[in-house]
Amino acid sequence: MKYPLGEYERDSIRSKTGKKLSQITLEEIKKGNVTADDIKISKEMLFKQGEVAKEAGNPELANNFQRAAEMVDVPDEVILDMYNKLRPNRSTKLELVMMAKELADKYHAVNCAKLVLEAAEIYEKRGILL
Repeated sequence: MKYPLGEYERDSIRSKTGKKLSQITLEEIKKGNVTADDIKISKEMLFKQGEVAKEAGNPELANNFQRAAEMVDVPDEVILDMYNKLRPNRSTKLELVMMAKELADKYHAVNCAKLVLEAAEIYEKRGILL
Protein backbone atom coordinates (compact mmCIF):
# COMPACT_ATOMS: atom_id res chain seq x y z
CA MET A 1 0.00 0.00 0.00
CA LYS A 2 1.23 3.44 -0.86
CA TYR A 3 0.52 6.44 1.34
CA PRO A 4 -1.43 8.64 1.42
CA LEU A 5 -4.05 5.98 0.80
CA GLY A 6 -6.71 8.43 -0.35
CA GLU A 7 -4.42 9.58 -3.12
CA TYR A 8 -2.79 6.33 -4.26
CA GLU A 9 -5.13 3.52 -3.24
CA ARG A 10 -8.60 4.91 -4.04
CA ASP A 11 -9.59 1.87 -6.12
CA SER A 12 -8.27 -0.74 -3.69
CA ILE A 13 -9.83 0.74 -0.56
CA ARG A 14 -13.31 -0.63 0.03
CA SER A 15 -15.93 0.29 2.59
CA LYS A 16 -17.84 -2.12 4.77
CA THR A 17 -20.42 -2.46 1.97
CA GLY A 18 -17.74 -3.06 -0.67
CA LYS A 19 -17.94 0.37 -2.27
CA LYS A 20 -14.60 1.68 -3.54
CA LEU A 21 -13.28 4.91 -2.06
CA SER A 22 -13.18 6.31 -5.59
CA GLN A 23 -16.97 5.79 -5.76
CA ILE A 24 -17.62 7.81 -2.62
CA THR A 25 -17.73 11.36 -3.93
CA LEU A 26 -19.74 14.45 -3.12
CA GLU A 27 -21.53 14.05 -6.44
CA GLU A 28 -22.55 10.47 -5.62
CA ILE A 29 -23.71 11.57 -2.17
CA LYS A 30 -25.86 14.30 -3.74
CA LYS A 31 -27.38 11.71 -6.08
CA GLY A 32 -28.26 9.52 -3.11
CA ASN A 33 -25.91 6.75 -4.20
CA VAL A 34 -23.90 6.73 -0.96
CA THR A 35 -25.39 5.61 2.34
CA ALA A 36 -24.09 5.89 5.88
CA ASP A 37 -22.99 2.24 5.73
CA ASP A 38 -20.99 3.01 2.58
CA ILE A 39 -18.63 5.22 4.55
CA LYS A 40 -17.91 2.67 7.29
CA ILE A 41 -14.48 1.10 7.07
CA SER A 42 -14.15 -2.56 6.20
CA LYS A 43 -12.45 -5.05 8.47
CA GLU A 44 -10.07 -5.90 5.62
CA MET A 45 -8.81 -2.30 5.50
CA LEU A 46 -8.32 -2.30 9.25
CA PHE A 47 -6.36 -5.55 9.02
CA LYS A 48 -4.21 -3.99 6.29
CA GLN A 49 -3.61 -0.91 8.43
CA GLY A 50 -2.58 -3.23 11.25
CA GLU A 51 -0.08 -4.98 8.99
CA VAL A 52 1.41 -1.64 7.99
CA ALA A 53 1.72 -0.67 11.67
CA LYS A 54 3.33 -4.01 12.49
CA GLU A 55 5.82 -3.68 9.61
CA ALA A 56 6.62 -0.17 10.81
CA GLY A 57 7.54 -1.55 14.23
CA ASN A 58 4.43 -0.42 16.09
CA PRO A 59 2.84 -3.59 17.54
CA GLU A 60 0.59 -1.67 19.93
CA LEU A 61 -1.03 0.20 17.04
CA ALA A 62 -1.26 -3.06 15.09
CA ASN A 63 -3.16 -4.60 18.03
CA ASN A 64 -5.52 -1.61 18.10
CA PHE A 65 -6.28 -2.09 14.40
CA GLN A 66 -6.85 -5.82 15.02
CA ARG A 67 -9.44 -5.03 17.71
CA ALA A 68 -11.02 -2.36 15.52
CA ALA A 69 -11.36 -4.88 12.69
CA GLU A 70 -13.16 -7.24 15.05
CA MET A 71 -15.55 -4.49 16.08
CA VAL A 72 -16.76 -3.87 12.52
CA ASP A 73 -19.26 -6.70 12.96
CA VAL A 74 -20.32 -5.69 16.47
CA PRO A 75 -23.56 -3.67 16.48
CA ASP A 76 -23.24 -0.03 17.51
CA GLU A 77 -25.49 -0.50 20.55
CA VAL A 78 -23.23 -3.28 21.85
CA ILE A 79 -20.17 -1.06 21.40
CA LEU A 80 -21.87 1.78 23.28
CA ASP A 81 -22.85 -0.63 26.06
CA MET A 82 -19.25 -1.85 26.23
CA TYR A 83 -17.99 1.73 26.44
CA ASN A 84 -20.35 2.48 29.32
CA LYS A 85 -19.56 -0.73 31.17
CA LEU A 86 -15.82 -0.10 30.90
CA ARG A 87 -16.07 3.22 32.68
CA PRO A 88 -14.81 2.99 36.28
CA ASN A 89 -17.43 2.09 38.90
CA ARG A 90 -20.07 1.22 36.28
CA SER A 91 -19.94 -2.58 36.27
CA THR A 92 -19.36 -5.63 38.37
CA LYS A 93 -16.62 -8.05 37.46
CA LEU A 94 -19.26 -10.57 36.42
CA GLU A 95 -20.84 -8.05 34.03
CA LEU A 96 -17.47 -7.46 32.37
CA VAL A 97 -16.76 -11.18 32.16
CA MET A 98 -20.17 -11.78 30.59
CA MET A 99 -19.59 -8.95 28.12
CA ALA A 100 -16.24 -10.48 27.15
CA LYS A 101 -17.94 -13.84 26.66
CA GLU A 102 -20.56 -12.27 24.39
CA LEU A 103 -17.88 -10.49 22.35
CA ALA A 104 -15.94 -13.72 21.86
CA ASP A 105 -18.82 -16.15 21.38
CA LYS A 106 -21.39 -14.10 19.49
CA TYR A 107 -19.20 -11.69 17.51
CA HIS A 108 -15.88 -13.60 17.33
CA ALA A 109 -14.14 -10.53 18.74
CA VAL A 110 -11.62 -12.50 20.77
CA ASN A 111 -9.01 -9.73 21.06
CA CYS A 112 -11.66 -7.28 22.25
CA ALA A 113 -12.84 -9.88 24.75
CA LYS A 114 -9.29 -10.29 26.06
CA LEU A 115 -9.02 -6.53 26.53
CA VAL A 116 -12.29 -6.46 28.51
CA LEU A 117 -11.07 -9.32 30.73
CA GLU A 118 -7.78 -7.50 31.33
CA ALA A 119 -9.72 -4.38 32.27
CA ALA A 120 -11.85 -6.41 34.71
CA GLU A 121 -8.71 -7.71 36.45
CA ILE A 122 -7.14 -4.25 36.65
CA TYR A 123 -10.39 -2.65 37.84
CA GLU A 124 -10.67 -5.28 40.54
CA LYS A 125 -7.10 -4.56 41.75
CA ARG A 126 -7.77 -0.83 41.76
CA GLY A 127 -11.13 -1.18 43.47
CA ILE A 128 -13.13 0.50 40.72
CA LEU A 129 -15.79 -2.16 40.16
CA LEU A 130 -19.33 -2.04 41.56
